[in-house]
Amino acid sequence: MISSRRAEPGAVCRVRIGADNRLRCETIGGAAPLGICGSGIVDLIAEGNEVVIAHGNGPQVGMINLGMSTAAEAGAIKSDMPFPECGAMSQGYIGYHLQNAIGNELAARGMHKDVATVVTQVLVSEDDPAFRKPTKPVGAFYDKQSAERIAQEKGYTMVEDAGRGYRQVVPSPKPIDVIEKNTVQALVDAGTVVITVGGGGIPVVRRDGMLYGTPAVIDKDFASAKLAELLDADMLIILTAVEKVAINFRKENEQWLSDLTPELARRYMDEGQFAPGSMLPKVQAAVSFAESKPGRTALITLLEKAKDGIAGKTGTAVHM
Repeated sequence: MISSRRAEPGAVCRVRIGADNRLRCETIGGAAPLGICGSGIVDLIAEGNEVVIAHGNGPQVGMINLGMSTAAEAGAIKSDMPFPECGAMSQGYIGYHLQNAIGNELAARGMHKDVATVVTQVLVSEDDPAFRKPTKPVGAFYDKQSAERIAQEKGYTMVEDAGRGYRQVVPSPKPIDVIEKNTVQALVDAGTVVITVGGGGIPVVRRDGMLYGTPAVIDKDFASAKLAELLDADMLIILTAVEKVAINFRKENEQWLSDLTPELARRYMDEGQFAPGSMLPKVQAAVSFAESKPGRTALITLLEKAKDGIAGKTGTAVHM
């Protein structure tokens, strides 16, 4: 089990889209946020850092997929929206809210910088083993009879999900390349704050020189690490709900980690210290980036602690 040092009340642990379609900050202990959404990122920009932002989309892409499926079932539209298109919608949807919040914070500080969202395609391999074993649940829950009908009619892989019903599962392949990397680099070079590879990017495969969307979900941490590598970033910062990575969580020998080498991280992974679907992919992505070129460092910490983490005051740094 993996966790970290608990943050003080009011520290933002999650940014989400509320029922009113506005950006909301969930905080430790439910206290008032220590800073408005976007302020932690703008702190980094104010220090002179060039910042490229990635984000997840799990709840939103599922919501879009469910809405389209419901509309198709009701006959309001001709067919379900393909999953790559749902991912593209979520990138624009979430990107708008993020660039709005960050842009407003920049304006409040008298800082004049453009903020832009790039709808991003991420190349994956059709030979990736993940395509032979879909594991990522998406979309609505169905009873067994409905799930069997959907599987037969649409060719979906449907599985029982934690006693709550049956859901479609899609593959989660590893990213190979970011198609719009040159566009992102050009925007960064022009001084723009870029939001990209949202939700891990839209998975695409290449056939005869052409790109085709494929129903899959790329882990956002792996996609972020790949983009950071391609942009030759100095640091990958993985923001999460905890300040530091820990081993032996909630045990007498619990230990907070300030530094990790790839070798030590792999040992802890082999021991099962990091929870799958939670901290494990973050540590794996951090190791991948740290090993991609000498001198690169990945940092895992809270949004509010990112500035201090860059200064070496907190967070878990993964480096050679």
